[in-house]
Amino acid sequence: MLRKTASFLLLLVLFSFGCSAFDAPSVSARSAALMVADSRELIYGKNEHEQRGMASTTKIMTALLTLECVSPQKQVTVTEQMAAVEGTSMGLLPGDKVTYHDLVYGMLLASGNDAANTAAISVAGSIPDFAKLMNNRAKQIGMHNTSFVTPSGLDDENHYSTAYDMALLGCEAITNPDFLSACSSVQAKLCYGNEPYTRYLSNHNRLLKTFDGAVGIKTGFTKKSGRCLVSAAERDGVTLVCVTLNAPNDWQDHKALLEYGFDCVSVKTLDCALPQLTVYGGDVEKVSVELCEPLSIAAFCNSDRISTQVIIKPYSIAPLKKGDIAGEVRISVDGKTVKSFPVTVKEDVKATTQEVFEKTSIFKRIAEKISKFFC
Repeated sequence: MLRKTASFLLLLVLFSFGCSAFDAPSVSARSAALMVADSRELIYGKNEHEQRGMASTTKIMTALLTLECVSPQKQVTVTEQMAAVEGTSMGLLPGDKVTYHDLVYGMLLASGNDAANTAAISVAGSIPDFAKLMNNRAKQIGMHNTSFVTPSGLDDENHYSTAYDMALLGCEAITNPDFLSACSSVQAKLCYGNEPYTRYLSNHNRLLKTFDGAVGIKTGFTKKSGRCLVSAAERDGVTLVCVTLNAPNDWQDHKALLEYGFDCVSVKTLDCALPQLTVYGGDVEKVSVELCEPLSIAAFCNSDRISTQVIIKPYSIAPLKKGDIAGEVRISVDGKTVKSFPVTVKEDVKATTQEVFEKTSIFKRIAEKISKFFC
């Protein structure tokens, strides 16, 4: 009787914290990680901090940096140095004219090493200089066990990451709308060349066709690194990012892990009281503010580990328009900020007189800059 009672209590404790350890699937990967995109919580790991080659999943960082550094519609002319790279290709030749938009699609769909090289050299001037940008961005994301050397992911003893770090990168990358649009495309119609002509590229990520809710991200393979895959999927407001490194059966690994994750994670709606914004020089002294969307987060943990912080400007100067940014609400998990929601002015505020408007407008830009230090 005592043994039965103990077993019941153990199961009760396990289920009160979400999925039990017995639900976790076994995977073929040498290293794996499953992460909640919203909260950055690791809900499954296998050798997740072990450094390994990550092959062409490297291009996630290359594509993200490209989109962050230059306009997607800007055009570049391919040089011999840019095109001179082994491995997979989007078919670039010296003299071709191609936009950064098409280079990003060439990286994420066709896994073009030529696309990665072209973007890296044109953005930073050289591959070593672009690698510095990659490593700096990795530090910002929190990828502390990663070292980038090449933009394409070709093997190098100093080019490595971990399943955990690549999951962080995947979570960050899909917050960029242009990146998400590219990596979720099954096929893309592009135009490049000398003179440019229409081409069609197909995505190597078969999960887009075989897994319900799949939204990307990137495949990878070299003989040394093995099969590598970073995937993302969304269902009912929950987005998960899954990573496997050196996984003989990666497609099945990801399907099993993602299904496991969707059973564990739920969307939690939060309450938050918003103060009014103080206004100077207006027809009202205070104005109400509002959130543009419901305050919520997809998370694995219990709600008592989730906290909110309201950051509102100390004041604003009239006139104000409905929708003007007044601050933000930050959501933290275990004290670490993982998500923020903009807070906006709820209604127009007029300046009391033209004279007041003229006087206050002189100082408005200065006041706004000062206010940013509080946000």
